[in-house]
Amino acid sequence: MKAVMYGGGNIGRGFIGMLLSQSGYDVTFVDVVDAVANRLNEEHCYPVHIISSEGHEDVQVEHVSAVNGNDQAATAKAIAECDIMATAVGVNILKFIISNLVAGICLRREQGGGPLNILICENLMDANKVLEGMLKAELTEEEIGWFDENIGLVEVSIGRMVPVQTDAMKDGDSLRVCVESYGFLPADKAAFKGGVPEIKNMVPFDPFDFYIKRKLYVHNMSHATCAYLGLYTGKDYIYQSIDDADTELIVSNAMTESTMALSTKYGVPLEDLVKHTQDLLRRFTNSALMDTCKRVGGDPKRKLSPADRLIGSSRTCMEKGICPAYISVGTAGAVYEYLVENELPQTKENAMEVLRTISGLSNDEELTAIVLRLYELYQSGADIRTIRLQAAKIRAEHVEAVI
Repeated sequence: MKAVMYGGGNIGRGFIGMLLSQSGYDVTFVDVVDAVANRLNEEHCYPVHIISSEGHEDVQVEHVSAVNGNDQAATAKAIAECDIMATAVGVNILKFIISNLVAGICLRREQGGGPLNILICENLMDANKVLEGMLKAELTEEEIGWFDENIGLVEVSIGRMVPVQTDAMKDGDSLRVCVESYGFLPADKAAFKGGVPEIKNMVPFDPFDFYIKRKLYVHNMSHATCAYLGLYTGKDYIYQSIDDADTELIVSNAMTESTMALSTKYGVPLEDLVKHTQDLLRRFTNSALMDTCKRVGGDPKRKLSPADRLIGSSRTCMEKGICPAYISVGTAGAVYEYLVENELPQTKENAMEVLRTISGLSNDEELTAIVLRLYELYQSGADIRTIRLQAAKIRAEHVEAVI
C-alpha cells in the first residue's frame, strides 16, 4: 500500500506520516526543502521522540521516501499511484500546492485510477470546502464530474501538540521530531469515497462538525488564551503560563464556557467534554514539550477572525445564553498582542478598530463591550488576578441579568 504525505514538517513527520507508516503504508513525503527530501531518501526512516513530564518513548518511522514538491511530474506520479494521501503544509501554503494536486488528480484519472481520499490536516475552518474550491477552479467540467465521484476531501482534527523543533530537540538529527503522546485522529466519516481505510488511531465520526468545533473552540481557544496570558506576563513557555494559578483558573473557566455551549448545540454529554478539558489542562503542563507562548499565540489576526477560536467560540456561547467572560480574556489578550506586533499604540480606539475590522464586531455589540472591559485591564498593566476577578464579575453580572 502507498501513501503520499504532502508536507514533511512537524505534523507531517511527527503525526500523520507516522500513523500512515504504522498502518502498513509505504509513505512518500512531498516537500520543497531539499535537505528534508534528500535525507528521507537516504535514510528511508526517521525518529520520533514522544515526550512528557514523566518520561519519553522513541519510535522509528520506517518505509518512507520523498519527492521534491518543485518536481511536478514526480509529485503528480506519486499522487496518481497512491492509495491514500494527506496534506499538512499550513494554511498559508495550501494555495501553492494546488497545481501539483491538480496534476496528480488528472494523471490519476487518465491512468484509470480508483478513488482517492485526501486527509486535510490543516488548521482551517471548512478546510474541505476551501480545498475543493481551489481545486475545481483548475479543472474542466468533465474533470469535475470525475472528481466528485472519486476524490474524498476528508477533514481531520489535529489534536497532537508539536512544538517548534529546537536544536536540542533534534539532538543532531535534522529529521527527528519531538511530540506529545496524544495521538488520536478524528476524521469525517461521511467524506470518504470507496470505503473508510484502516489507519492507526483514526476515529471516523459523523457528523464531524462537532469534532472540528471541539478542536477549535475548546483546544485551540484555551491554548491561545494561555499563550496570550503568558506573553502578557513575560512567560516563554505554555507550561510556565499554565503554572500560574490565576491563569489556570481563567483557562479552565474559558473551557467550561465553550464546552457548555457545544454540549447544548450538539447534544453531546457535558461529562465527556469535561473529561477532554481535564486532559487538555494536564497536557498544557507538559514541560518536556517546551511549547512556546510565542508559537501558540502567533498570528493573532487569524485567531481573531469572525469564525476562529476566540470570536467563534464566544458567539456560540452567546447563542446558547452563556456569557463568554473568560474566553474574552483570551480575546482581549489577542487584541493586545496584535497591537504589540504591529507597533500600534495600546488605546481603546485601536482595540475597537481591531474588533471591528478583523473580528467583524460592531461597536454596540455586547461582546465588544465585554472584550473592551477586559482589554482596558491589559492596557493599564493589571495583574492576572485582577483580570480574572473582572471576568468573574462580568459573568456574575450576566447571571444576575438573566435571573
